[in-house]
Amino acid sequence: MRKSRWIKPLAAALCAAAMSFGIAACGSAAPAASSVSSEAAASSASAEVQGASSLKDGTYDADFTTDSKMFRVNDACNGKGKLTVKDGKMTIHISLVSENIVNLFEGTAADAQKEGAELIQPTTDTVTYDDGTTEEVYGFDVPVPALDQEFDLALLGTKGKWYDHKVKVSNPAAAEVS
Repeated sequence: MRKSRWIKPLAAALCAAAMSFGIAACGSAAPAASSVSSEAAASSASAEVQGASSLKDGTYDADFTTDSKMFRVNDACNGKGKLTVKDGKMTIHISLVSENIVNLFEGTAADAQKEGAELIQPTTDTVTYDDGTTEEVYGFDVPVPALDQEFDLALLGTKGKWYDHKVKVSNPAAAEVS
């Protein structure tokens, strides 16, 4: 069977267009696009930041990458979270893929289990996929110590076990105001 020469370029162009639309749509108010809304108030957790001086106070869409396929931002958000910069401190709100991660901790799993450790509590977020279906998942407001640098973030699963992860926040872009 002979494939036509135009199939691969057409498929690549369609994929690029779909990805561009999906990235631009996550977090927007457009009804047919992916969006994330938080049902709980944002936590006050934030951190002193390196690189925040180059960002004005405001809200940005930013990449949130992890070292794990199991711990990641919800597919409806295309790997992005909402980065908030205020008074030189940054916090990113991420919506995860389920409600199976019950707490986060900025640091290692060992430190998270120490007395007095300040755990990051979940919010209940509703994510809307491109096909219009919705799902409730947990979201978290994660303090960001620096842009473009990996930092430790431990998570507690539903089975009561802590896991160590490395995460990074990068590529902030001003969020569109709707």
